[in-house]
Amino acid sequence: MKKLLKRSLIGIACSLFLSVASVAADLPGKGIKVHPMHSSIAEEKFQTIIINEALKALGYDVLPIDEVAYAVIYQTIAQNKESNEIYYTTVNWIPLHDEMFEKVGGEKVMFRKGTFILGNAQGYLIDKKTAEKYHITYLNDLKDPKIAKLFDSNNDGKADLAGCNPGWGCERSIEYQLDAFGLRDTIKHNQGEYSAIIAETIARYKQGKPILYYTWTPYWVSGVLVPGKDTVWLQVTKSADPDQIDTALPDGKNYGFSANTTHIVANGNLAAQNPAAAKLFEIAKLDIHDISAENMMISQGEKSEKEIEHHASLWIKAHDTLFQGWISEAKKAAQ
Repeated sequence: MKKLLKRSLIGIACSLFLSVASVAADLPGKGIKVHPMHSSIAEEKFQTIIINEALKALGYDVLPIDEVAYAVIYQTIAQNKESNEIYYTTVNWIPLHDEMFEKVGGEKVMFRKGTFILGNAQGYLIDKKTAEKYHITYLNDLKDPKIAKLFDSNNDGKADLAGCNPGWGCERSIEYQLDAFGLRDTIKHNQGEYSAIIAETIARYKQGKPILYYTWTPYWVSGVLVPGKDTVWLQVTKSADPDQIDTALPDGKNYGFSANTTHIVANGNLAAQNPAAAKLFEIAKLDIHDISAENMMISQGEKSEKEIEHHASLWIKAHDTLFQGWISEAKKAAQ
């Protein structure tokens, strides 16, 4: 009897092992390595981890995230256009990153289908108190030395703009506009590590001092300095874009930057080599408000990789039907 029971247990164990092995073998990503990339901005990790988890569910071997400059991301993806492995990023902005994207070959060497995030905004803001007291509506208003001096934090007579990291797409637009609007004599574009610069800006605001800064959404800054409550967006008097894009909105307002969308970009042979991953990248979508809410948690101190992984896990559990739908469609594409 004992021998019979032992044989039965062994049989069941073997059957379970073979069943699990069979399921693993059926996954389209089995044995294929994935190289995810984003910049040094911690707030780009949440959306990347969500896509990483979807890739893992498809059987892909997802490596740790590489944090490198945007230009390096696009160069790496383009250079690996023929690779059997997957190189990808979730933070391709259109049109903000267009120059970097096209410089290395664009869609001739990279895969980009679908829209990951809608409604990304960017532009210049000042504190609401100063805007209302001095009737400041446009960035161009700072051409007046008296208005510019309100935002002077180091007594050099120029407004201090908390600006953009060197090499980012926003740097190019800001620098172009300072020339186009004749603002070089009255505005200084302060650059460096954005997180440090904006921290100084927030500190000034808490001291009751006027502030002038550039930011974008989704990002936690607009949860701390809330537009309409604490700050106001500045408009520009006309479109002035380095790529000659009309940045005016349908309602006639113009904030100097066109609305952006975010996309997932991968190496060019993705659709042929890895149709499951290609379908995932095409259909995956995140709500910009979910990202902003997570970014706020980062700003409140939950910024370690483990904590951000937990944020992503909570999002996946709360959106299980959507997430499983991605997986199902991706598997179908591989059949």
